[in-house]
Amino acid sequence: MKFFLLGAALAGLATAAPHWDIQYRYQHAENQLTLNDLSFPSAERGIACGYTTDRRGNNRSLVLVSSDGGTQWTEVQVRETGIALFFLDDSAGWMATDRGVWATAESGRSWNKLVNAPSGILRLWFSDRNHGFAIGSRKRIFETKNGGDSWTLLPVVSEVQGDPQYSSFGEIAFSGKNGMISGWNLPPRAVQPAKGEAPPEIPRLTTMLETRDGGATWKKNEISLFGQITRLSLTPQGTGLGLIEFKDNFDYPSEVYRLNLYNGKSERVLRRKDHAVTAVRLFAGSIQAVVAGYEITGPVFRSVVPGKLRVLTTTDYVNWTDMNVDARAVAHNAIIAGPDENNLWIATDTGMILHLVIPVPNTQ
Repeated sequence: MKFFLLGAALAGLATAAPHWDIQYRYQHAENQLTLNDLSFPSAERGIACGYTTDRRGNNRSLVLVSSDGGTQWTEVQVRETGIALFFLDDSAGWMATDRGVWATAESGRSWNKLVNAPSGILRLWFSDRNHGFAIGSRKRIFETKNGGDSWTLLPVVSEVQGDPQYSSFGEIAFSGKNGMISGWNLPPRAVQPAKGEAPPEIPRLTTMLETRDGGATWKKNEISLFGQITRLSLTPQGTGLGLIEFKDNFDYPSEVYRLNLYNGKSERVLRRKDHAVTAVRLFAGSIQAVVAGYEITGPVFRSVVPGKLRVLTTTDYVNWTDMNVDARAVAHNAIIAGPDENNLWIATDTGMILHLVIPVPNTQ
């Protein structure tokens, strides 16, 4: 009897580990949902943006909102498809579309287009309701100091090399006064690959802009780099994570780097041939890191068939643990959102939203 009770207790401990459960799954026989971004400014408020596609290929833009931690989601119809979200708090947020920038003061339940905002924006970041940045295609970085009523092109852009037609800034992240912007220049290939072959990975001009004063001044660094720096996550502790993603004809689908914001040094902490990472996340006041992506089962990294969602975590950047994820969750792209390491959600481009479940220990 004692051995039975011990075995039952150990089994209970095994199942009590934090795990990811599907909380929302788009279920419509005629349509398919693609989620482009997700934001959870608090443990209660959630906002996702994307579009549905019917069998005829017609797209319909929408935003999903939740006020109960993702238990229930409500569809909000919008006129333009959201590419990226940024929420300052439970109420104030902004959404970039391919044709401009929209703002909400009602947690995403209604949106107003900013008439003077630029188009072609890929990412947004606001330090308060007035001061923000918008980055995107054609080598452009804009700053607003009045909540988006007017925008100014940052002077540092004129110092960046590369033809604007083939240059983009694709990621921005801040922690306090420290901020980083990543971009790349990708001109057309002189020699096209043979029919049916994936184009090989080639070095491209990568631009990193850094600020230590909240964006008042920027320092430029340009290097030739394989892949693209697609995600950044920074903390007040002076640490950061950077994600580099590669094309199919490369040894690895992605690499994750740990950044030291004080001395500017970086070290590679994760790369696996069977796991394409698409999102990285650090947290204020915590040593935990979380990365999400999808499992690769063949030689093609960017297959048309989505791979099994995989989530890894670490506290020492050496030993990474696979977290338990609902087996039904698949993705080409995953986005991590949430205010802290105990309140986290993941959205997939396949129309799923998963919630991190942390079981309450049984003290009996």
